[in-house]
Amino acid sequence: MKPVRTNKFHILTTDAPEESFPQWKLRLNDIIFGAESKAGKAFDVFLIIAILISVLAVMLESVSNISPNYKRWLFFIEWSFTLAFTIEYVLRLLCVKHPLKYAFSFYGIVDLLSILPSYLSIVLPGANTFLVIRILRILRVFRILKLFSYMREAEQLAWAMRSSRRKILVFLYVVFTIVVVFGSIMYMIEGPENGFTSVPTGIYWAIVTLTTVGYGDITPATAFGQMIASATMITGYAIIAVPTGIYTAELTQAMRHKRDARGCLGCGKTGHEVDASYCRHCGTALAEDTKL
Repeated sequence: MKPVRTNKFHILTTDAPEESFPQWKLRLNDIIFGAESKAGKAFDVFLIIAILISVLAVMLESVSNISPNYKRWLFFIEWSFTLAFTIEYVLRLLCVKHPLKYAFSFYGIVDLLSILPSYLSIVLPGANTFLVIRILRILRVFRILKLFSYMREAEQLAWAMRSSRRKILVFLYVVFTIVVVFGSIMYMIEGPENGFTSVPTGIYWAIVTLTTVGYGDITPATAFGQMIASATMITGYAIIAVPTGIYTAELTQAMRHKRDARGCLGCGKTGHEVDASYCRHCGTALAEDTKL
């Protein structure tokens, strides 16, 4: 059976001669980065369970009714997993061809950040709360469960976000201008006696009002101020759906482009649905690599 590469850091036995890359490193790399072998699957499942338990321990440590009674056990669990994850991180660096490339990759940075807070807590009490970032490591579940189709759809969402970034930036600039204007007007109308102690405070009020959050910590007291507040609220309702519409339009365009790109190898027709397995014109099976 032809070996399968599960990610760019997974080394196949055909990638490097035995004399240039030790056999134990190849075996270790296959266990840690591979997902096809039994040992690799077992390692990944054990890693996910360990991550979940460690994150749960960090969360329980912040619960006042639990922490005092089980503080010693939670401390032991936290440091046990921290040491285990530290050893795992070192092993990951040892069994890849380019350690620095892995260290500065997304997963490499997440792996490092998942152990640093424990060591920082020695000099900065409370820093271990940031250990919840370990939950990001569970993204590896996509590799374990072979959910690569979901990753392709995530890439489509990211493409739509990148395509709409200029329109959204223009929209954010317009919103920023509106809140500055409304915030400044409210500062001039209401003044410090009604809670609007400065222009930034007025801008804060405008943001809260425009986004329809409405904390109510600062409210206009004058009739003219209430009129401006009403205008701000209506403006918020009018523009709150704009970024959603922009993103939806780009996403629709991306899906249409993907559908039109799905050509049949039998008749050459395009325009197939993204989840179609066969050509709707001639019945030929569509290529797997063209699916989302």
